[in-house]
Amino acid sequence: MSAENRVILWFDGRLRDHAEPVVLATDHGLTVGDGVFEACELLDGRPFALSRHLDRLERSAAGLGLPIPDREVVRRAVHEVADAWGTELARIRILWTGGPGPLGSEAAWGPGTLLVAASAVGAPHAVSVAVVPFVRNERSAIAGLKTTSYAENVRALAWAHEHGGDEAIFANTRGELCEGTGTNIFIEDGGALLTPPLDSGCLAGVTRAVVLEWAREEGIEAREETIPLKAIHEAEHVALSSSTRGVVPVVAVDGRALEPGPLTQQVAEIYTRRHVLTPDP
Repeated sequence: MSAENRVILWFDGRLRDHAEPVVLATDHGLTVGDGVFEACELLDGRPFALSRHLDRLERSAAGLGLPIPDREVVRRAVHEVADAWGTELARIRILWTGGPGPLGSEAAWGPGTLLVAASAVGAPHAVSVAVVPFVRNERSAIAGLKTTSYAENVRALAWAHEHGGDEAIFANTRGELCEGTGTNIFIEDGGALLTPPLDSGCLAGVTRAVVLEWAREEGIEAREETIPLKAIHEAEHVALSSSTRGVVPVVAVDGRALEPGPLTQQVAEIYTRRHVLTPDP
């Protein structure tokens, strides 16, 4: 298997061959997308910000009405996968579903299904974005939850690729800037770094939270603020954050070229420096 296709898989207490069938056809994660997940960076063999990711996994599970997974079991599984993977840069994905259930929207029978897997990830780079004609519903029952119901993101990302973007950007139903398919967004406004608040419907990104905290600790004004969608078409400097990207500049919005901003570059340097030294902030 080539390095880019390598996968380490954990299921039901032990490591497995990644091609081994492990999930029942009636699992609600497959039939109705009734599941939650986390993806964290594996850096030098250590999962970054694992405690924060497990906190969010539990919040998402509770938001879907799923049982809460045993944190210590999840943590052990993550470390088994990390040890088996080694020190190459990777992504660890933690998946928790409702388990077997009816082929409909009724609650799963349980118990829940836990899978943890690692795969290679490329080095972060600057990105272009396209604003999609679809919106996030900030009043949705799953707003702010990291669920396996990702079809909307898949379609939006495909639309962005068709229109020259590496990532898709959503507004919400109020016409406010919200988020990307797997990223949070930041805009430089004078001497401040702004990002949409959680009531916009965006995901409470782990990297987003760390960036806000570390930027403030190092004297940079960084805050949550409601941002109209048009701001992304007017801003001189825009950035994205995610667990596998860190902080990267946006170099084009709907084909309009941008330069990396000074705050973006400063915050990216802070994040790169500190996340190596602080694996579980």
